[in-house]
Amino acid sequence: MDLRHLRYFVAVAEELHFGRAAERLAMAQPPLSQAIRQLEADLGVELLHRTTRRVELTDAGRGYLARARGILGEVDDAAREARRVAAGAVGHLAIGCVGSATYSLLPALSRGLSLELPGVDFSFRGEMLVPDQAAALRAGAVDLALLRPPIGDLSLTVLPLRRDRLVVAVPGDHRLAGLPELGVADMAGADLIVHSADRRSVMYDVVLGLFREAGVEPRIRHEVGETSTLVTLVAGGLGIAVVPEPVTALALEGVVFRPLVRPAMSVDLAVAYRTDRTEPHLARTVSVIRRIVQEAGDGAPGEEGGDPPSDPLG
Repeated sequence: MDLRHLRYFVAVAEELHFGRAAERLAMAQPPLSQAIRQLEADLGVELLHRTTRRVELTDAGRGYLARARGILGEVDDAAREARRVAAGAVGHLAIGCVGSATYSLLPALSRGLSLELPGVDFSFRGEMLVPDQAAALRAGAVDLALLRPPIGDLSLTVLPLRRDRLVVAVPGDHRLAGLPELGVADMAGADLIVHSADRRSVMYDVVLGLFREAGVEPRIRHEVGETSTLVTLVAGGLGIAVVPEPVTALALEGVVFRPLVRPAMSVDLAVAYRTDRTEPHLARTVSVIRRIVQEAGDGAPGEEGGDPPSDPLG
């Protein structure tokens, strides 16, 4: 017995006429009659009662028809599911985000991905530092990460999304709040709030590099793990902080943001995934994320003024 015999039987049982069933199946009538007789022989029961004038289902045939329809329906469903998986239309993905991407992009990503890939179940983890994201990618705890390069793990593929300018978060009543823009020299002697050095934050290295290149000694007063905590401490008047511009989306009373100049500087935002991951739904998600970020327009994608490099997954 094979699935063809089931399909032949269902066609005859529904048409109750071998000629019409053969036409429906685009085959000749003799091999169809022979296949039904073979099916009955294999089962050891009569499924159809034939006369010279009509074809009728036996009781066994009626019972078999219901089961045959169910089996063929399951087979068809399995084929449709396989095609959807191959097309990247179904699956589950967990996405980890750095703090600034959590506030500026996660709402748009959540809506956009749900609309474009409704068969993929997405979950999000916000406020992740880059080392934590890399570890989560390697362990499979997250499937994609929006992070700040550099990242030296060769087992991960990192694709640039955009560049974000740096700004300075300042308490509203701070002496620097009255300046329209700030240079590193203006921040000499000011209390700094930075991301944690112990947790190897990329932004910690960026901020210290800025001060050292300008010949200014940073006066670090607080180190925190989450961007939301950092901005909250600024609102509390505990210091100032250098942050990517998308953090301005986290508007808190008592905090003002000033452009960083002399030198102006930007940091990259990238999407990363394990290089050995080649699932179609992951590839489609990477493509949708890159387009959503580009359309968000908060920064230049890839190189300044250029398009992101081609995606090796898609």
